[in-house]
Amino acid sequence: MKELSGSELAKKRAAEKACELVKDGMAVGLGTGSTAAYAIRLLGRRVRDEGLDIVGVPTSYASEELAIEYGIPLVSLAERPELDIDIDGADQVDASLNLIKGGGAAHTREKVVACSSRLFVVVIDDKKMKDLLSRPVPIEVLPYARRLVERKVAELGGRCMMRMGTGKDGPIISDNGNIIMDCDFGPIESPALLSQKLSAIPGLVEHGIFTNADIVYIGYEDRVESLERKR
Repeated sequence: MKELSGSELAKKRAAEKACELVKDGMAVGLGTGSTAAYAIRLLGRRVRDEGLDIVGVPTSYASEELAIEYGIPLVSLAERPELDIDIDGADQVDASLNLIKGGGAAHTREKVVACSSRLFVVVIDDKKMKDLLSRPVPIEVLPYARRLVERKVAELGGRCMMRMGTGKDGPIISDNGNIIMDCDFGPIESPALLSQKLSAIPGLVEHGIFTNADIVYIGYEDRVESLERKR
């Protein structure tokens, strides 16, 4: 087996820790991205080797395909509208457990699944932890509303850039058929307030600020640390 690099080993360790929370009979949200993919593979191996009895709800075509490959039975949110746990990654996490997600353009479905779960668990490597969120915030936008959204984001102090595809001409299109834009606000002092303001923009389907993580597992090469939201 190929030896994992430092960052990949850190991701795998965080995913392993989160998967320890998954028990028989659970409905599990299956996140999108490289760290969440480790969790999907680990759960699939437990289904195969241990007979783990779970069902999964994927957050993207990519996580759906990986779950099928690894033998995880899948259901829809219509069938299981309340999930026991959701395991997903993040692009950045601050000290108050606010997140920026959407590097894989799946943040709309990821947020729906996270908010449908009793426990939202985030898995990251240590390089994703920051004092303040500062990455551009991904947004999913109705094509019809693009110019309005750009203007409203500018009024909030942000600068939008269309996310362009690789291997194709034109913009990235989400699994929901909308365009993806990345909005640079610089360091974000109040993620919850910015979240509310972005959510109020007509035509902006969803943004990548998440404020509802319950547990964050931070993987290092040699250990895993955890942070839990104060109740």
